[in-house]
Formats: sequence, structure tokens, C-alpha cells
Amino acid sequence: MTTRRRLRVRVGGVVQGVGFRPFVYTTAAALGLTGSVRNDSSGALVDVEGDAADVEAFLVRLRDHPPPLAVIESLDTEELPVAGGTGFVIADTSRGDGGRTLTSPDVAMCADCAAEQRDPRDRRFRHAFINCTSCGPRFTIISSLPYDRRATTMAAFDMCEACASEYHDPDDRRFHAQPVCCPDCGPTLTYRDRAGAATTGEQALRCARRLLGEGGILAVKGIGGYHLACDAADERAVTELRARKRRGDKPFAVMAPDLATAHNLVEIDAPSARLLTGLQRPIVLMPRRDGAPVADAVAPHNPDLGILLAYTPLHTLLFGLPGDEPGPTALVMTSGNLAGAPICFTDSDALERLSHLVDGWLMHDREILVPCDDSVMRIVALGRRGAVEVPIRRSRGYAPLPVALPLPVPPSLAVGADLKNTLAVADGRYAWLSQHIGDMDNLATLYAFDSAQRHLRELTSVAPEVVIADAHPLYRSTEWARRAASSRPVRTVQHHHAHIAAVMAEHGLDGSTQVLGFAFDGTGYGPDGAVWGGEVLLANYKGCQRLAHLKYVPLAGGDVSVLRPYRMALAHLRSAGIAWDPALPPVTACPRAERDVLAGQLETGLGCAPTSSMGRLFDAVSSLAGVRHVVAYEAQAAIELEGLSRGIDCGPRTYAFAVNASDTTAVIDPAPVLHAIVDDLFAGVPARVIGARFHRAVADLVVDLACAHADASRPVALSGGVFQNALLLELTLNGLHDRGIDALTHRTVPPNDGGIALGQLLVGNAS
Repeated sequence: MTTRRRLRVRVGGVVQGVGFRPFVYTTAAALGLTGSVRNDSSGALVDVEGDAADVEAFLVRLRDHPPPLAVIESLDTEELPVAGGTGFVIADTSRGDGGRTLTSPDVAMCADCAAEQRDPRDRRFRHAFINCTSCGPRFTIISSLPYDRRATTMAAFDMCEACASEYHDPDDRRFHAQPVCCPDCGPTLTYRDRAGAATTGEQALRCARRLLGEGGILAVKGIGGYHLACDAADERAVTELRARKRRGDKPFAVMAPDLATAHNLVEIDAPSARLLTGLQRPIVLMPRRDGAPVADAVAPHNPDLGILLAYTPLHTLLFGLPGDEPGPTALVMTSGNLAGAPICFTDSDALERLSHLVDGWLMHDREILVPCDDSVMRIVALGRRGAVEVPIRRSRGYAPLPVALPLPVPPSLAVGADLKNTLAVADGRYAWLSQHIGDMDNLATLYAFDSAQRHLRELTSVAPEVVIADAHPLYRSTEWARRAASSRPVRTVQHHHAHIAAVMAEHGLDGSTQVLGFAFDGTGYGPDGAVWGGEVLLANYKGCQRLAHLKYVPLAGGDVSVLRPYRMALAHLRSAGIAWDPALPPVTACPRAERDVLAGQLETGLGCAPTSSMGRLFDAVSSLAGVRHVVAYEAQAAIELEGLSRGIDCGPRTYAFAVNASDTTAVIDPAPVLHAIVDDLFAGVPARVIGARFHRAVADLVVDLACAHADASRPVALSGGVFQNALLLELTLNGLHDRGIDALTHRTVPPNDGGIALGQLLVGNAS
């Protein structure tokens, strides 16, 4: 005798736009269960009835074997009276009872769709918009939830009879795949040249591929916006793109059609390969191979290349399928904008703003609702201890997946910082971080910020009761918070406290114990009005104590000294009591007239702000070693110093900072390090060895301070943009591990200012 049972199951998590309802349907049908599944505002609602053992098996499959893109956060069951019935159906979407669902990010084309696109017998052969329940656009085409076709930009395309049949067939891979389409009913490709002439379909694709093959620059409409593309091996084309985009020396990302091609460009270890080929398909930073067929202008003076694999059907067609004429084997693929401006994502904007940058446009008529740049990751190897993933930019493929919070918070909006801005909303135990927005230094970025916060609030149904911002009084994000807050309170959070709080939140710390936090970055506003950035903090969410900091030196002229590291080198030399010997590289690099003015500023303090920035010290050492005196992008001097220093034997000689203890805050004095560097310079020691010794000294500093202040109940946390430095992070983590300390580092949000908003949420709501 069997026992019949009926359950209502509320499923919370990422369950819309990921093939979850078809999965529920087929699972229930396979077990002979009756009932229904629908999307609602809290996720998915399932009614299921049948033999009790089959119902239990259904719950196990639901929890343990969901579709690849689904994230099951909760399963709440309610017993219902047995009602009988036959069959299982996908019911109409319900608005539910005011709960909340989680939106799926955009993900790469799956292997099944890639195989169909290459199959001449398949009706989607060479289809530029092929997708299914396991892949394709989600976040960037959704206007509202619950997730249904009518709430996406695919609503403008009526399904043909064949697609509609697949959509309604429970045995089909496209069963209830909202963006489903084919060449007969989907979006249309269009190529436009600079004269305005247009072609469509396969001819558009041929024109675009021909342009790339001839050394032209192409604007390509992707999932989250336009890219600028050119042949990565063509020195003239890459140099021209760099000039038109006003890119300076900042590296370009390179797209490869497949992993085999990527292996010809960079050294790929197993963790990096998993990242490259995963659903998210981020840009992954890896060492460039000797003799890689890539133009020098792609990443000048940089040993790494940022590689991503083709992740949309259109990308694969650009590279060409079997039988197509040969084209470039790798493409520069950089965001479609001028340097510093938001990415173009509407057709009209791309035609206007990119008109002086490109020679042609490859467009389509599926609208993008949300701009979303490519994500950037790197792997830091830790020897026998494995490797860690370090997010550099969290955007496409990851946003807007939520971050679980260790403590509940009221409905809140955190506006982040002014560089590498991301914002966040939160309610209860979840925070949703936006896609990468960029540097808040122009009106276009402020507009993009405002649009992003409105869309994120719409998708999450969070109505913020409090707004949280950086304590810097002149940050544009903070100014926006004060303007937009209306009657809501605006709470400010010290920059480096937010950095450490973000690491704590990632690792689920509830704040009941303090952490020893190292916040090393370029710039952050300190409560004393100084520019902080080399901070050792004893912190929880409620507050922080400054245990130690890098010795203040004058930052003369603000951004002028940031852009000219030789000025920071001269400031540090003067602070360390080292004469400006004409034989020293930064002295030679600084024009005599400027040197005289700078000497006066440092003597009188005119136009100077004190800074404890570790980022600026890296700049200074880069210039002192003769590596980089003037920068064209953020952290260029430090990046080039790191690249030069990797794999170099320091020899028996070491550098060491002095730590001058006090009753309140210890001061970390770099003077002994600077004296040792100058001695090495005059002894003819190569810059690469000086750089390696300096990286070792900073890592040793962290280890020594951690051993002095940490204990079993006080974890060590590392944050700030300086810890994007792979060499420094590797040396630091290995050194701490050797002393029995396993530090907390970023895995979900970037260590740079792109992770600040997460920390703001916890600190701003601490009581």
C-alpha cells in the first residue's frame, strides 16, 4: 500500500532564466508526480503530489541536482491536502506574496548550442543568437521580475512556429527558454560602414570579418554593450586603436576563439583554464608566452596578457566556422568607449560616440537594457598550497548574483567609492552588487550610476531606508548620495574600514570578534584629513582602531604626483634624509625647474597633503629603480615593477622597514628600505632584483606585524588595491602560512574599490 502526499515547495535563489521550471517539470514527470510550477516574486512555487517516496526523491533532486546555472538558496515546504489530478504543468507566472527572487547573470554559449551552430544540418546553423535554458543573455535583457519573455527585450520578437513548438515541448532543451529564437524569428545582424551603407545577415558578417582581416577597427555589439575589436597581431591596427581610444599604455584584453589558441598566447595553468572555460568567461590575467603572436602595442611593458574566450555565438562567427575564409586568430576586444567614459550599449549612442574610433559597426536589433563590462580575474599560485582566485573586476557573468551577509541589514543602498565604482543594495541576509560602473569623473558615468541603481532596485525589490557612502566629503558618489537621499539618513564610512569589512563579510564573520586588517591602496580619506593608504587596523563592523600606518610623506600637487611617480620618489627620498643625487633615476627624470618648485613645496608644505599610501610608495620605488617615472593609467608604475620582479632571486640581501612603536599608533618608516635601494643602485644591482627585494620587504612587514598583533581569535584580513599585486599576495600568504596564520583575502568582490560597497553595507548598519 502506498502513501500519497501533496507538498507546496517555495524555492528561493537563482531560479529564473536558468531552465529551472523545465527541470522541475521533467523531474516531476519522470517520477510520475502531478502538480505545477510557476515563477513568482520570491523565486519559484511548486505544487507536487504523488507517492510519498517519489515526492521525497523529487525534493532530493531539487536540492542536490538543479540545472547548472541555478543556485538553490532555500527550500521551504508546506503540507497540503491531497487533491488528486493528472499531469504536471508549467503555470502562468504569479506575482506571489511580496518575496524576492534572484536574477541570473549572463553566461557563455553552452557546448550544445555551439555544436548546433556548427552543424550544417541544424536549422540554427550559423545563428548569431543561438541560446537555450543553459546559456545566453539574462541580466542585461531583463526589465523586471518575474522572468518571462514579455519582461525582456526579446518581447519584440514573435517566436516562429518551430521555436514555439520547442518552447512548449517538455522534452526539448529550449522548453521555456525565454530568449529562444532562430534565423527566421530572431534578431538581425547589420553591418554599417562609416559612409552609412548597410548590409544585413551573412553579408554583414562577411563585411565585418573582411574589415578585421584588412586591419580595420570594428565596433561589435555584444551582450552587455559594444566592444572595439581589431586583429591582435596587427601592430599598426592596435596602435591606431590605442591612439583613437586615448588609451595610453593601458593593456587591451585579447579574445581567443578557443583554449588551444589561448595556449599559444599565454602560460595557462589548470586553475586559469577552469576560469577561462567556465560559464562566466571572464578576462583572465596570465603570463604572456615568449614569441606570442600578439602585437607589442596590446600590452606595452607588461609581462601579462588579459585573455578571454569567445563567449557569444556572434564572437564565434567573427572568428569563423569551418569553411570560412581565414581571419585573425586573436582579436583585441576592449570596451566600446573613449578612455574614462561608460561603455556604449545603445545603437544610437554607439553610432555617435564611436564614430571617430571605428571603421565599421556590427550591430543587431536586440536591445540591451543594462550595460555590463567583461569581468577580470587572476590566479595567484601558492605552491603546494594550491591557488586562489582574485577578482579584479566583478561584472558580466557574476553580477547581479547576491552575496550572503553574515548579519541581517535593513533595506540599504551603498554607493561605493569614486574609482572602479560598483554600488550595492541589501535587505536581510543578502546584498546585490551592481556590475562595474567605472570612475565617477564625468556626467556620463554619473548617469550610468543612477541608471544602475534604479535597475538593481527594480530587480531586487529593495526600497532603501538608508544610504551609505564613503567618508570623503568630495567624492562624487558621496555627493550623489546626499542629493538622492531625500529624507533618508546618509551614513558615511571610512574608506579603509570598508575595505576590511568587505573581506569580513565575504568570509561570513559576524563582527563579534575583531580582525587584524591590512588595508593597502593608493588613496583613501582619513579622519585626520590626510590621504591614507598604508593602514593596519583592528576592526569589526562597529568600529576600527588604527594600530599602525606608513609614515606620512607630502603628496605635492595631488594628482600631479600620482601621475608622475618621480615626484613621489623625491618626496620619499627627502623624508628619508637622502640627498637628491643627480645620478638617481627620479632626480634625472624630474625637470630642473619642476625640481626646484617641488623642493620649495616639500620645504614649506604649500600645496601638499600628507599621505600614508602604500600605493604611492610602490610608485616611488618603481621610479627610484628606474622602471617607470610617468604613468598613463592607474598603478602602471607598480604593475611594471611587479612584472619585472617576478621569479627573481633576491639573494642573501634583504630590505626591512622600521616600525616605531608608540602608545597609540605605530609608524612604519620606509627610510631603511629606501637607503638600501639607493645603496643597491650605486652598486649596480639590476632593477629587477631591487623590485624583488622590495616586494619581499613589504610581505615581511605584513607577516611581522601579523605575528605581533594576531592571535587565534583575531584573524588577519588583507584588502586594498595593492593586494591585486600577484607577487606581493603570493609572498604575503605564503609567509603568513609559514608562521601558522591563514589570512582572509577576497574571493567574491575585488580587493580594490570595486568591493567597497559590500563593506559599507555592514559598517553603515552596525549598531
